[in-house]
Amino acid sequence: MSVPFTSSEARESTNRPGSGPVCFSGSGLAASLAPSCMAWVALGANLGDASRVLGQAAHAVAALPWTQCLAGSSLYRTRPVDSSGPDYTNAVIAVQTALGPLELLHALQAIELAHGRERPYRNAPRTLDLDVIWHGGLVRDSIELTLPHPRYLQRAFVIEPLAEVVEVLAGRFAASGKTLAGAGFAPWAPEWPDFTVRQALAEAQGIEKTAEIWLETASISHSQP
Repeated sequence: MSVPFTSSEARESTNRPGSGPVCFSGSGLAASLAPSCMAWVALGANLGDASRVLGQAAHAVAALPWTQCLAGSSLYRTRPVDSSGPDYTNAVIAVQTALGPLELLHALQAIELAHGRERPYRNAPRTLDLDVIWHGGLVRDSIELTLPHPRYLQRAFVIEPLAEVVEVLAGRFAASGKTLAGAGFAPWAPEWPDFTVRQALAEAQGIEKTAEIWLETASISHSQP
């Protein structure tokens, strides 16, 4: 993934609200970067050393061309939802990227394959699962990609880590006297249910926040449990 993507989608400005980098850590994006936006990626695994694989996957996402990983959630453990096998380990990361939605999807699929992802049947257990949940507020419905993700509001293992990262990012900007919208990210995050709905969903799906540290370098900011 060291060669920049060059298709017209990466240069497309529609639904790309921001153009300047917002770097909390790491080297960040080039100052001359084409219009970029916020995107949210869900990570999950229930085979092998899931925590280690999710950490490696997050760093692989951060290493993609024209992409900066702004923050990652804590790890969450949950029973399989619409899937099978052992419990899942899940997380969410927020990225700033100039990759188009399909380019980001294809890059995530390549990372999955690098970690042994197989699809022997629908909803099979996974060594790694990466989903584009939201991309710059874009709404699209195609065979290959639907945005926002059509089922994210039904999944506590997406909603809980997403809400955690939203709080972290908003707090960092507030501490510096800025807002994400003021920095050029409007919209910057998907919607999520209120606390009562979230709590009921979390209880029904058996989600548990863990204390594992999975993002250990300065290139990605980690939301501590």
